[in-house]
Amino acid sequence: MSAELFLIPFLTGLACAIVLPVLGCYLRLRDEWLAALAYSHVAAAGALLALLAGVPPVLGGLSMAALAGAGRRLFALRLSGGASDALLLVGGWAIAVLLAANAPMAERLGHALFDGQLYFAGSQELWPVAIGGVVALLALRALSSRLLLARVYPDLFRLRGLPAWPIQVGFDLMAALSLALATMSLGVMGAFALVFIPPWLAFRRAANWRAGLGWALAIGVLAYVVAFALALGLDQPFGPVLALLLVLAGLLVA
Repeated sequence: MSAELFLIPFLTGLACAIVLPVLGCYLRLRDEWLAALAYSHVAAAGALLALLAGVPPVLGGLSMAALAGAGRRLFALRLSGGASDALLLVGGWAIAVLLAANAPMAERLGHALFDGQLYFAGSQELWPVAIGGVVALLALRALSSRLLLARVYPDLFRLRGLPAWPIQVGFDLMAALSLALATMSLGVMGAFALVFIPPWLAFRRAANWRAGLGWALAIGVLAYVVAFALALGLDQPFGPVLALLLVLAGLLVA
């Protein structure tokens, strides 16, 4: 870990392991956990499109995720039962797989995005993830009370004559951009595992909301550190090791 070769990837993933479980608590509170997987697939498709267009893949992934986050609320008003998230998920997956299958230059990046490329993270990945993580945590702190009120007392905004859509769209946009950044390093399923499983376990055990945030954060960071050490020690890809470790923890707790 004293070598930059391993330290920068570790810190990059650690930033994701801090932000994603906390973000996942709000997604789970709003029953929008499927949106996390949809954003990751859309970001992967955007990165591959950007690569073919000669644009840095991270910009393409962030742009497509931002469009999905900003437009998701419009589709959700017309489609019920999480259908908008399912359509985004399937559409993003289909585009990404077709691009990887038909463009040789996109095939390697496609595998990296779905399997994770944390070991190859450098300072150009670390700083956007670290800065984006700080911004996301600050945004969640500012939006937290309104997000909780919108969930437990949805009529409050209507009774006060306040629009709720800026808060909802702002949260969707922030969640989409955070998951896009995490997908570029951890991969689609690695990012989804961190945003889904720690909050799911925390919600089963925590006594209140603050405790739930703490439990989710602790589980996510601990699982990340153990998975990073195991993956390096066993010379295995990081994403599957992290996902499998979280699945085993979920089975034991559940």
